[in-house]
Amino acid sequence: MSRRIQRRVPVDGPRLGADLHPVLERVLRSRGVAAAGDLDMSLAGLAPYHDLAGLEPAVDLLRAAIDADRRVLVVGDFDADGATATALALLGLRALGLARVDYLVPNRFEYGYGLTPEIVAVARTREPDLLVTVDNGISSVDGVAAARAAGMQVLITDHHLPGARLPAADAIVNPNRPDCAFPSKCLAGVGVMFYLLAALRARLRDDGAFERAGIEAPNVARWLDLVALGTVADVVPLDRNNRILVEQGLRRIRAGRCRPGIAALLAAGRRDPRRCVAADLAFAAAPRLNAAGRLTDMSVGIECLLDEDPAGCARRAQALDALNRERREIESDMHDDAVAWLESAVAHEADLPFGLCLFQEHWHQGVVGIVASRVKERVHRPVIAFAREDDETLKGSARSIPGLHVRDTLDAVAAHHPGLLLKFGGHAMAAGLSIRATDLERFRAAFDAELRRLLAGADLDDVLHTDGPLSPEELDLPLARALRDAGPWGQAFPEPLFDGEFQVLSRRVVGERHLKLKLRSAEDAAPLDAIAFNVTDESWPSGAARIRVAYRLDVNEWQGTESAQLVVEWLEVLGP
Repeated sequence: MSRRIQRRVPVDGPRLGADLHPVLERVLRSRGVAAAGDLDMSLAGLAPYHDLAGLEPAVDLLRAAIDADRRVLVVGDFDADGATATALALLGLRALGLARVDYLVPNRFEYGYGLTPEIVAVARTREPDLLVTVDNGISSVDGVAAARAAGMQVLITDHHLPGARLPAADAIVNPNRPDCAFPSKCLAGVGVMFYLLAALRARLRDDGAFERAGIEAPNVARWLDLVALGTVADVVPLDRNNRILVEQGLRRIRAGRCRPGIAALLAAGRRDPRRCVAADLAFAAAPRLNAAGRLTDMSVGIECLLDEDPAGCARRAQALDALNRERREIESDMHDDAVAWLESAVAHEADLPFGLCLFQEHWHQGVVGIVASRVKERVHRPVIAFAREDDETLKGSARSIPGLHVRDTLDAVAAHHPGLLLKFGGHAMAAGLSIRATDLERFRAAFDAELRRLLAGADLDDVLHTDGPLSPEELDLPLARALRDAGPWGQAFPEPLFDGEFQVLSRRVVGERHLKLKLRSAEDAAPLDAIAFNVTDESWPSGAARIRVAYRLDVNEWQGTESAQLVVEWLEVLGP
């Protein structure tokens, strides 16, 4: 698919800092940073928990559970956000005085997502007094009703968008509640639980509970490494509030004060915790943690996060690493299937529907989300990948493009075609759904029709947004370090990407699937090291002596020595 480059435009305003590199100033301004205070990543800059609707009754429930020594069961989710939120809930609630707290995480292949009546039936065998959901529950109307009918109290902590009807829980904490004035609507599930623990700690402190017990009030910031991992893994927008949470967690990791399980996951991904940035969480720790929920049971990942023994964590992380390798093999086969279908079914780009709905009988339902994301990157339009849930039902995972709220799109499809969607939920950029297998073609048509109502053809143009060019003098190690340290970078606060023209001096294959390059930006400029990941020599354009590339300026460490390196994200051949 053709791609065009569009350069970001910085917002006007006073200097963000006298010592700030001009390139970094330009980058930050183009991401909406308008004042120097926006760069303050201290915990004092966090939005106060008091603005979270539902927090007071939630704290009341937990305080009463502590006083009465009630059994509490945390019901989690099978992705990395749900795993970190579950681990955080157990560690935090135990430290704050709940002696009898355990967890239950649904297996996606047996029970599906959320607090369903079926998972409530499993929970009843544990005889809990209070169910606490993390990263789920806002759509669990029937499940909450079943739990309440069985005599259990229910506290929902979630961040997903609510439907037209809220479940009749005893308390609901969700920044996306219609009546919630909390300024950051982008909290991940683990972030919601962090705020609840902070509020509970404040209540206990104000009531003198810690003083009476003769103990020091635990510092909830000690678990910000879990918050950082779950927030980055769930690809929620990094508004300032989330950037603070992630940055504070990264600082703990770099200082060696993180959970042994997180250190082990980074080590399994060959990342140094002392130099950890958000990308290391996204591409090393999160996929290995997610692999458990995609292929087996997320309790494997949760136990890695809860384990206090570094040796035990290392063994668990290696098991998760093996699962992740298996996941990559499955994903590769499914991606090849999708590409083959595209090449055989669509002769021209103009023939593509506005939204793709892909399905193969043998596809793995734990991996369809990744395949949808990969295909979306290839065709730059909304994609839903389906796998068979059972003999009658398909489960789909949707990925969207900027400018389209995919969860609201599914809501519109459901409104226009009652009964077509069995269930759905999610965010602006990602969602999940279930349909009858016999309704796939009907759903394809309805989804495409809704997209054509919402999108114009120009919305499907593949635009690569960059931060413009760098001069030969700016392509150096100090700027690479400054860009790395200015993070965290992530969703809605993207890592700096530059573009420019270069002469190719040499190229060679490394690691079987990566190209190591030597480039020159000008005739009298020094040669530059560059690497293009997952690009084979055979796929490299022939005669590529002069190229235009979009690249990241990165810090490469080899045998203890740091150097500047360009990481090539896209290229076009300009000539021999």
